[in-house]
Amino acid sequence: MPRLDNPRQTGQMQHMTQTSFTLQATDGRARTGRIRTPRGEIRTPAFMPVGTAATVKAMLPGSVRETGADILLGNTYHLMLRPTAERIDRLGGLHDFMNWQRPILTDSGGFQVMSLAALRKLTEEGVAFKSHIDGSKHMLSPERSMEIQRLLGSDIVMCFDECPALPAERDRIAESMELSMRWAARSKAAFGERPGHMLFGIQQGGLEHDLREASAEALKEIGFDGYAVGGLAVGEGQEAMFGCLDFAPQQLPEDRPRYLMGVGKPDDIVGAVARGIDMMDCVLPSRSGRTGQVFTRNGVLNIKNARHQDDPRPLDEACACPACRGYSRAYLHHVFRSQEIISSMLLTWHNLTYYQDLMAGMRGAIAEGRFAQWAAEFHAMRAQGDIDPI
Repeated sequence: MPRLDNPRQTGQMQHMTQTSFTLQATDGRARTGRIRTPRGEIRTPAFMPVGTAATVKAMLPGSVRETGADILLGNTYHLMLRPTAERIDRLGGLHDFMNWQRPILTDSGGFQVMSLAALRKLTEEGVAFKSHIDGSKHMLSPERSMEIQRLLGSDIVMCFDECPALPAERDRIAESMELSMRWAARSKAAFGERPGHMLFGIQQGGLEHDLREASAEALKEIGFDGYAVGGLAVGEGQEAMFGCLDFAPQQLPEDRPRYLMGVGKPDDIVGAVARGIDMMDCVLPSRSGRTGQVFTRNGVLNIKNARHQDDPRPLDEACACPACRGYSRAYLHHVFRSQEIISSMLLTWHNLTYYQDLMAGMRGAIAEGRFAQWAAEFHAMRAQGDIDPI
């Protein structure tokens, strides 16, 4: 994969035809860099807001960009069912369809179909399942997943894998990992040559060091543009997740992006970056905004609590989002308790801004060689903060 250390060498970003990852600085295991795509740069460590159904709930695309997001995540499973990938393709692709012209990563759909339990049947070919919407029958295989993501126009495509919930028996985890590696090879073959688009492989193996190592070796032999640490944040708890991240990222190539799927809470993210992760996604900041949970530098607030009803202060004095610039905690308490739509809009905007500020803070600290100090201050502020019961 060619490196483009200076985008001016190739003209304007929108005319680039290649993708690249440049590692710019390290501090311990923490890393900062750039992923370059024809649709723009992705600064790492990066947090990807989740746009499950071609929208980040309660947000306009321009508003999401204003929070500092470089890339969004779309969901293959939900979009294939409604409105269908074929319809999106006819309408110009996912970027035009949702009015987001920057990079989009789409998951493979594997996690969602695996969670259907009684509605699915797993075979070597793929997963046959019934739609949760109307009961219609579908087959999702590595080849079909690649086709759907091509129709969507995804900039970063995820290979199709199986993700068993934890805890699970070692034999079950090993069997699943081996199946996922066979599917990874089929995904790579089906993806083909697509200049300007990236394909990521997904490491599996549960919490087992040797299974993770075997998975990483299989993925490296196939060859991918980036690598995800999959199969975590599925019920194992933070301590176990961090234990796995103490070794799993180091099993993956240093010169490719490393993506931890489905994570997470702010302290999960800081801990993951400390262990060598470059990219993350989670529905938590947007979902929490709709339920009144607010992330601040001093901890987590629950805006519905009565103690906020007369409070003239902003959510976070250091935050520049519209919710903090223009509205008091008292007002946000009122509109949340009144179930006004503006509550979801403002609280989601704030949470996404907090997450992007968190990533920017880590990028700066890594570049300056002070990540350990930054992380210590982050944890100290949260420990001493005024935190609501949730």
